Amino acid sequence: MTSFNDLALICERIENISGSLEITQVVADFFLSIDDKELEITSRFIMGQIFPVWSPLQLGIGPGMLYATLSRASGLPVRDIKELVKKNGDVGLAAKEAMANNNKTQSTFATFVEEDNVLSITDVYMRFVNIAKASGKGSQATRIRNLQFLFAQAVHTEAVYIARLAIEELRIGVGEGIVRDAIARAFDVTKDDVEMAYILTNDMGMVARETRLKGIEGLRKMDITLGRPIKQMLAQISSGIEPVVREMGSVAVEWKFDGARVQIHKDGNNITIFSRRMEDVTDSLPDIVSMIRNGITAKSAILDGEVVVFEDEKPGAFQQILKRFRRKYDVDIMVSKIPLQLFLFDIMYINGMNLFNNNLVLRRQQLLECVNPSATLNVSEQVITSDVQVVNNIYMTALDAGHEGVMLKNPESLYSPGKRGKNWLKVKPLMETLDLVVIGGEWGEGRRAQMIGSYQLACIESTTGQFLSMGRVGTGITDDLLLELTLRFKDLIIIERGTELDFVPEIVFEVAFEEIQKSPTYNSGYALRFPRLVRVRDDRDPNEVDTLERIEQLYINQKGRVDI
Repeated sequence: MTSFNDLALICERIENISGSLEITQVVADFFLSIDDKELEITSRFIMGQIFPVWSPLQLGIGPGMLYATLSRASGLPVRDIKELVKKNGDVGLAAKEAMANNNKTQSTFATFVEEDNVLSITDVYMRFVNIAKASGKGSQATRIRNLQFLFAQAVHTEAVYIARLAIEELRIGVGEGIVRDAIARAFDVTKDDVEMAYILTNDMGMVARETRLKGIEGLRKMDITLGRPIKQMLAQISSGIEPVVREMGSVAVEWKFDGARVQIHKDGNNITIFSRRMEDVTDSLPDIVSMIRNGITAKSAILDGEVVVFEDEKPGAFQQILKRFRRKYDVDIMVSKIPLQLFLFDIMYINGMNLFNNNLVLRRQQLLECVNPSATLNVSEQVITSDVQVVNNIYMTALDAGHEGVMLKNPESLYSPGKRGKNWLKVKPLMETLDLVVIGGEWGEGRRAQMIGSYQLACIESTTGQFLSMGRVGTGITDDLLLELTLRFKDLIIIERGTELDFVPEIVFEVAFEEIQKSPTYNSGYALRFPRLVRVRDDRDPNEVDTLERIEQLYINQKGRVDI
């Protein structure tokens, strides 16, 4: 068993390294030093994850519970814990200081904590499992007791990373790319093989363990498992129809529906539906389950599609769909109040066969052959053409029907999970939008004094997974929405400095803007001119927000700017 302190010291060391190559080597060396089970856990921990993204286990520890637990473990009142967080600007450093200043209070756990016990990586993981599994009456007390045990047992450096892991924000700049490269380096396999295994399993811990145990052969045998979501292929925003047709030669044109994306797994009569964020939403969508059971002839399949709600033959508000996705009680009532339609546009797996190496034309043929269309279930219409005018006509028809625009796809493209490349492009009206995660906010003034009036936005650095600030948005938010957002964000507040707030980065905004400007004020180096909130993207995972690389490219492209 490896002590959790060894991992904490590695994390502390990484925080003081600026180069990704050196970080990769440090992570690779540590992977080689630990056993198989610890390797699986550590590969997630070091990215700030406790469980695979598809796991039904959710930690569910908010800042409020963390502060209350630190208060009990240290003997300090909650207000003092909050002051330490404010002073340090970090829950981890606050936890370290709280426990260092109040060692005497750890006698609370003297009845079951032995003085010579060393907290192992597995010990920490199992306590997190206990927290995630706690349910029903007394579950809150169970969660706090397990987390309190960890703080009471931890040495000071360990407290930093236990606190950060508790809210799943490790803040050391290690993302999927670095862990992928570290696995490849540690066990002498190629990055591409690690990447493909991760695409198929969506679990870097499982990939690391399999690579160590079985090497390259085991890695290459890893495959899709029904009931476990895979990453979805992503699209970029196109600069226009004509240049895309010119570059591709011919394009597959489909409507871009204004709905919520779903990934559907069919295994006989067992149907599982995942949201774009890989949350299991099956129980909330019994009508979609019924559509799949009755309308898909394949024994097993993984399907990509869009759920849409219609009102007066026009697409309804996106928030209406989210009401369906979030519903846990009285689901049947919501089914009748907000009926849904499903449009399928791709298939990744059928009857035991992985279709990633089939091009779009072949995949669509497989999709059409296994779907019996109905009034609520259809395959999205597709036209393959090299005629710009035909594409323009389809685009205008889609807009007239109330949808977002069109998708232009390369007919020869393979399905590339998690990749945002030039093979799938979306064409929307000229107003540019970005998906950005909210990392902070500020209390309002005057009649909005009790509400959070503006929100700090961030893009993501794709290699490290770090969120980089790029300005605030406070425009386009009605008082009703402002109140709703305030209630949601109150539970995510980590630090409060006067009117300034830091949040757990969990909620994504789609933001329109007039222009991207260079700005030394924000650590991304960029800011948005006249940003406006378009909508809250509850279907977006924070790690799927727009990248710094895309921001840089948009900056270069706007108005034909070329920096020298």
